[in-house]
Amino acid sequence: MKHALLTPTIRLSSIFMLSMVTLLFSSCVTLREYESLQSQYSQAVKGWNLSKQELQELREENAELVRQGQSMTVAMSDLAAARQECEATVASINRSYAALQLRYDTTVENFMQQLTGKSRDLTKVNKLLEQRTRELNEKEKAFQVREKNLLAQQRELEERQQQLEHSSMATSQALQAAEQELENLRTSVQRALVGFADNGLQVDVKDGKVYVSMEDKLLFAPGSWTPSGKGVEAIKKLAKELEVHTDLNIMVEGHTDNDAYRGSSAVKDNWDLSVMRATAIVKLLLKEGPAISPERVEAAGHGEYAPKKPNDSAANKAANRRTEIILTPKLQDIFQMVSPPDTF
Repeated sequence: MKHALLTPTIRLSSIFMLSMVTLLFSSCVTLREYESLQSQYSQAVKGWNLSKQELQELREENAELVRQGQSMTVAMSDLAAARQECEATVASINRSYAALQLRYDTTVENFMQQLTGKSRDLTKVNKLLEQRTRELNEKEKAFQVREKNLLAQQRELEERQQQLEHSSMATSQALQAAEQELENLRTSVQRALVGFADNGLQVDVKDGKVYVSMEDKLLFAPGSWTPSGKGVEAIKKLAKELEVHTDLNIMVEGHTDNDAYRGSSAVKDNWDLSVMRATAIVKLLLKEGPAISPERVEAAGHGEYAPKKPNDSAANKAANRRTEIILTPKLQDIFQMVSPPDTF
């Protein structure tokens, strides 16, 4: 390349010099022609210098281009290596991508299968949920009805409680009045029979009743059921008292000890004897107290089967041989007050 650039310039200068020498030596020239030639020579030299300078610049430029070419060759080599590496990387990425794509497709397929299964399960769950919702709504309606009924029952219970409180207060007052009446009855009976207390007569209050208990020695001879002696006087006084108390139920009970009955009549045993004695007292009460209504009076015989004490001594047997007149106030009004109201 250097020789190609230098040859035209050298050739031009040589031709000019040869021309000048030839002209000088071949013939005589005029001054004007010489000056013209001299001027042409100067111009040629100047052009040659410029060409020389341009040549140097071209050489330097050529050297720089050579260096750039070498650098570009190295860069091209590096780029080729980098390209190969990139191509290898791209191939690896493509392979990884293909593997990932396969995995993705497999995952998507599995997911779609699971989603289909879950969708079926979800459909079943939704149906079950709808059923449960209907059941819940029905139960809620039933609960609301029941709650309404419970509220109504609560109001009724509150009203009933108030009624019970009033009834309890009235009952308490009535019971207190009944107890006072019972005590008044005991006092009046005891006062009427005060003269017989030392003859085996006793007046007690027990279980809401007044018990007038008379031993047989006051009323009956052994084995007899005919009232006699001071007992008849006691029955007369009691009958007059019972005529005043028209609100009493009267129960006459006959009792014996456990000694066998040895009489020889229609009475066969202690049971018969106790009944006969109770009946005899009832008849005597009704005779001496004609105002006593027979509907209020009952007679019963217990024989030896309701002793007050064990039949293990003469004193205890004497206590068991007795007649009890049981006076019971008519407490129907009180029972009505204490009975619970009708249920709802």
